[in-house]
Amino acid sequence: MIPSSGGRFEVVRDGTPVYEKSKVGRHAAQGEILALLQRPA
Repeated sequence: MIPSSGGRFEVVRDGTPVYEKSKVGRHAAQGEILALLQRPA
């Protein structure tokens, strides 16, 4: 995890964005990040 400011919430796997709140416009739903991380890279 890398702390940031300004309300950013981003999840990156191996340098590739998996979830970006700024692009989706909302926080992730329960289980959403885990499901995205379980997909093949």
